[in-house]
Amino acid sequence: MSTPTALRPRLLGRAAVNVVVGVSVLYTLLPALWLVLAASKNADALFGSDVLSLRDFSPLENLRDLFAMDKGIYGRWYVNSLVYAVGGAALSALVSVACGYAFDKFRFRHKEKLFGLVLAAVMVPQTVLALPLYLMASGTGLVNTFWAVFIPVLFNPFGVYLGRIFSEGYVPGEVLEAARMDGAGELATYFRVALRMLGPGVVTVFLFQLTAIWNNFFLPMVMLSNQRLYPVSLGLYSWNSSATVSPEYYPAVITGSLLAVLPLIVAFVLLQRFWRSGLTAGAVK
Repeated sequence: MSTPTALRPRLLGRAAVNVVVGVSVLYTLLPALWLVLAASKNADALFGSDVLSLRDFSPLENLRDLFAMDKGIYGRWYVNSLVYAVGGAALSALVSVACGYAFDKFRFRHKEKLFGLVLAAVMVPQTVLALPLYLMASGTGLVNTFWAVFIPVLFNPFGVYLGRIFSEGYVPGEVLEAARMDGAGELATYFRVALRMLGPGVVTVFLFQLTAIWNNFFLPMVMLSNQRLYPVSLGLYSWNSSATVSPEYYPAVITGSLLAVLPLIVAFVLLQRFWRSGLTAGAVK
């Protein structure tokens, strides 16, 4: 039997872990709580000292003012972000998983060297690529267009790396050989057999890329000058910059920031089952 002296270090260790977890939870939830309460307060309460109180709620008025600000341009920004993020993440996930599958299942010259370049690209910060991408877009006449933001997000080196890991963990070579023996070509084998097994991997890459594109700020700031093409992140930044001169933008920025978080929460809640299973790909062989 364990003695009280032996149990004491274990209890102290558990208490220390619980304290660290509790502090981490508070650190994460308090800003979110402040955002929810601030977005539901009227302007007077927002600029006062009682933001965290449970009084002076006017969420519907704040929403109405948000979508009426600057002729309702926030709705346009929101739609832009959905198109950039959802469309870009879906295509990027399909391209990345297909590339990872090719690296895993096919043999070709310098395969590992090319994959090494993919891994090297993962370590390159996206801000470093903004200027070269701008020069390329300028040379092709794509600056200040939808495609200047949409095309660069379709290529994700980290997604290619994950796609190879998922392919190794989910797609047995014996199944592919059986499909080929039944007369299926390479494209049919991939789309009818492999892609179905790679579903959790596609969802996982989609969620990672969705988050990255939705929060993308620097690339649109470099590429775009037309406000009607702005995503939510850049639009709220422009409003926040204007709020120093026009304080009426502050409530719109806070309410808009709360709405900007919702798509990511919905995506993770709806797809978390596939995401969790995707994270364990290749863990057990």
